[in-house]
Amino acid sequence: MDGQLAELFNLQLQHFSIWEAIAVALGLAYVLMAAKEIVWAWPAAFVSTAIYMIIFWEGNLPMQSALNLFYMGMAAYGWWLWQVQPSREAAANNTDVQPLAIHTWGMGRHALWIGLGILLTFSFGGLLTLFEASQMPYLDAGVMVFSMMTTFLMARKVLESWFYWIVINTFAVALYWQTGYPLTAMMFVAYMGLAWYGMIKWQLRFRAQTNTATAA
Repeated sequence: MDGQLAELFNLQLQHFSIWEAIAVALGLAYVLMAAKEIVWAWPAAFVSTAIYMIIFWEGNLPMQSALNLFYMGMAAYGWWLWQVQPSREAAANNTDVQPLAIHTWGMGRHALWIGLGILLTFSFGGLLTLFEASQMPYLDAGVMVFSMMTTFLMARKVLESWFYWIVINTFAVALYWQTGYPLTAMMFVAYMGLAWYGMIKWQLRFRAQTNTATAA
């Protein structure tokens, strides 16, 4: 048993790189800033995901590489949605900048969203299995699909996006540890805690918005 543990630990060390460490640091910075609604979260996400796109492509995790390419686009979209669009609207209306408000989705909408995610997961997982293109095809596909969908919710400031991240990060820890990315696996353990933090912060902000709107 001790020999097996030592072998597994050595496997993790073989995949360690300074680039992974940089990507981890920027990824953590992104989540912390996103939880506080700081727009600089998105540039941090852009650089982190650019690094991961290359790392995962070289590590035979094509869906994770594709996911991080998507993240790069979503980082640009998030920056525009949080920073550029409100500023343009304020300038056009000659008013103060109004940031995008946190809002919620109904249960029916979430059910459709989850159903779509499951369908896409099995579709991509089946293709990866057929072409033997991934170490863990269905887990690889599931983490990719639901991460893409949840990043869209995050950019739109849907409150429940944090619930999705808690579940996704649990599966991501298993994926990255089993495929030899220890720092990234540990980052996603931290992400689980940060997702709870972000959820609480956004819930408080959402209640404050609701109270302000009611008072007005």
